[in-house]
Amino acid sequence: MATYRASDSKREQFRRYLEKSGVIDTLTSVLVALYEEPDKPNNALDFVKLHLGAAGLDPADAEGLRMELADLQQKCSLLTEENKELRNRLMQYEPSPDEAADA
Repeated sequence: MATYRASDSKREQFRRYLEKSGVIDTLTSVLVALYEEPDKPNNALDFVKLHLGAAGLDPADAEGLRMELADLQQKCSLLTEENKELRNRLMQYEPSPDEAADA
């Protein structure tokens, strides 16, 4: 009997935690939206994920973003290298601020 009460107590604590954090209300509203949906989706789990904001990206969108990221990283690298070269060229014509202060 004591073990049964302990597990009930833990279950009740967990239920209160879910209520307090808003999980139960959110899940209830999503499930109600699914219930009230006139055209039930083929995949109820996708519906829930979509309405919870956890659907994620389509693989094509993710691949496009990966390609854009790689392109932007390459451009950043090229611009960093160009910046370094231009600074070196500038140093040939102008002394650095440290050298000018010593003079």
